[in-house]
Amino acid sequence: MYTLADIGPNPLTGEMISPKQRMDEIIEAGTLADRAGLDIFGVGEHHRLDYAVSSPAVVLAAIAQATERIRLTSATSVLSTLDPVRLYEDFATLDLVSGGRAEILAGRGAFIESFPLFGYSMKDYNELFSEHMELIMKLNDSDIVSWKGKFRSPIERAEIAPRPLQSKLPIWIGVGGTPESAARAGRMGVGMALAILGGDPIRFKPLVDIYRQAGIEAGHSPASLQVGVTGHAYLAKTTEQAKEEFYPYYANYWNYVNRQRGMSSRMTRNDFEQLAGPETALFVGSPEHVAEKILQQHELFGHRRFMAQMDIGGIPFGKVQENIEMLAAQVVPILEKEIGSMVAPV
Repeated sequence: MYTLADIGPNPLTGEMISPKQRMDEIIEAGTLADRAGLDIFGVGEHHRLDYAVSSPAVVLAAIAQATERIRLTSATSVLSTLDPVRLYEDFATLDLVSGGRAEILAGRGAFIESFPLFGYSMKDYNELFSEHMELIMKLNDSDIVSWKGKFRSPIERAEIAPRPLQSKLPIWIGVGGTPESAARAGRMGVGMALAILGGDPIRFKPLVDIYRQAGIEAGHSPASLQVGVTGHAYLAKTTEQAKEEFYPYYANYWNYVNRQRGMSSRMTRNDFEQLAGPETALFVGSPEHVAEKILQQHELFGHRRFMAQMDIGGIPFGKVQENIEMLAAQVVPILEKEIGSMVAPV
């Protein structure tokens, strides 16, 4: 599972929790996910007062101390506005602290606050990400690095320390829908994490094909080209119960996210019912229903990793705990029976 650490009011009570409580709940969620047997826990990065986490590596290091086996990843690191050296060293440190469980999921982010905050221009949006990705890949390959680019000072035989416990940090690129991003991930030979937040997932099939073709043409083995899927999820005993319970929180989530982006649209119950339909990418329902949707997407993409975001819209933490337990105890066994372990090779 993963969290973006949004802080929103409970739509049923109006209660707004503090950043401290949100942080405590995120650490507890990671701990519970580990105890339940889930494979990976992700934490996103934002630089806004309505989100609790600006430094995923720090939060994941806290989770590492309370867990034993679960892998720990950013979801995502906003690489366009991060110094790649600082990011790499932070996650190499996390790798040592966690005993070799760290990963980086890099992306460009859904918000733009980090650009002025860290002194970058939006006109360099694409160029920044490309250059920073090239540098972080170089850092992952070598202990001592020389490098020159456009947006940061040159590096001349710099020692990149510490080195991770793993021989290399697993690096993924988050892709929202652009063929260029899919092709870049393939050429670089990194994992591609698809953010599929609604609609018919078949529209993402061309991106998977582009990713794999670009990777093979760049000389990477097909087995090394790993696809992951991320999506919103909510589980209950029956699908109708899940939809009834989740709708107020999901509508609330999109209502305040749309406001954050300067939009005024609101989600009606009819909108939600369409988004939660049997052929869509919103994973809301009974464990059997959610497992069936994951398997349908597996037939399309052949992916080995699925990550669920289940703590959005001011949903009470008790419901999040129940969802973690149901995902591990009731959904995962169905997937393992049908297709074996979905763990992406490291």
